[in-house]
Amino acid sequence: MRKGIKLSVVAALSLGLLAGCGGGSKSKTASSSDEIKVWVQFSDETAEGKAWQQVVDNFNKSKKTKYKVVTEYIPRSGSGGGYEDKVNAAITTNSLPDVITLDGPNTAAYAKSKVIAPLDDYLKDNDMDDVLDSIKQQGTYDGKFYAFGFSESNVGVYYNKKMFKEAGIDEASLPTLEKPWTWSEFNTIAKKLKDHFNKPAIDFRLNSNDEMLPYAYMPLIWSNGGSVVNSKGTKAEGYFNSKESVEAVQFIQNLVKEDYTTVSPVEKGFETGEYPMVLSGSWTIGDLQTNYKDIDFGILPYPVSDKTKKLVSPSGSWQLAVTTKSDKKEAAAEFVKFATNTESSEIISLGNSVLPIRKSTIKNIKDKVSEPLRFLMEQNAASAHPRPVVVAYPQVSRAFQQAMQDISYYKDNPDVQKVLDARTKEMQTAIDQSLNK
Repeated sequence: MRKGIKLSVVAALSLGLLAGCGGGSKSKTASSSDEIKVWVQFSDETAEGKAWQQVVDNFNKSKKTKYKVVTEYIPRSGSGGGYEDKVNAAITTNSLPDVITLDGPNTAAYAKSKVIAPLDDYLKDNDMDDVLDSIKQQGTYDGKFYAFGFSESNVGVYYNKKMFKEAGIDEASLPTLEKPWTWSEFNTIAKKLKDHFNKPAIDFRLNSNDEMLPYAYMPLIWSNGGSVVNSKGTKAEGYFNSKESVEAVQFIQNLVKEDYTTVSPVEKGFETGEYPMVLSGSWTIGDLQTNYKDIDFGILPYPVSDKTKKLVSPSGSWQLAVTTKSDKKEAAAEFVKFATNTESSEIISLGNSVLPIRKSTIKNIKDKVSEPLRFLMEQNAASAHPRPVVVAYPQVSRAFQQAMQDISYYKDNPDVQKVLDARTKEMQTAIDQSLNK
């Protein structure tokens, strides 16, 4: 899900382009008469691309429709461009394919601007009770289901077993999903590790400067009973700057103040044994198992609020959606259903080391995956929370990222309440503007 973490703020450009694309002009034919054309944001040479092609081949062999699915692979650049640039250009020229991929938080912008079509009428026989709630939540806007995630993601606290043992931290004392560490307990462990090794205890990814920050940090706010926006995605004021949100962000700031984390980590610091812990997602498992076999690691659950003790972890990834410009919506939706069924979910999960989207797939593969991935699957099923569905999500995300930088990078460690008040105003302005378009 690494590509998903770097959710593009290029989507902010999309909002400007999308505002006037709801209709009026004549649409071009989305694909040739016997094809369902699909655009995806990864390369055919990657593990993800190879797993995807297997799903497509299976669909074409199944004869579910008279149409053949043809994929155009459009890899994203490091800054998130490439794929989004092509989608944005196609929006302005009414030349979108039948099916596109989009990252979870961008559902609202594409749905409101009528770039993608509701899928509800096509999914009545699709056993949606088997689909994880987090997948359904991220793909829903204004009461309708627009986008179907074809993989899931999650994040945990990776720890170096050897370094923990050296610091006198017993395996039997480690947290579980049923009893995770509270923030206070996490701080105690971080101090112990810092004092023993005379270096930061964890790389908390504060230098990410991308979607990793809202993706990985919002669960801390939710654990404390706070929120970034209201349930309708229309208000940030009184939510992102609430007492509960401030307390969660103070926990993050304290990690910096006490030097429990670094804001300028050594590259691959955890992987090379520099730091005892790192906050990261399932994509790190494969890298460790393939390239850093000397690191004996495990994954711990998210630390939880001392007040609520509620475990919340991040979720959300890339989705499939049928475009409003498609002249084969029923057939395109049939492919979306196929690509997200139990068998296809298993192919994608095992082929790309990502979390499955269905309960049935979790049951089928839990004994086929490594212990770390199985742990993230269990944490995801027990505590996953998608990012908010907000039309102005790119701007909300950016303001969130800047708030985390504000409270972390300045030597005087500014007042968290003041920082969140200022960034909340930015969020609210963006939300108001998007709703008035």
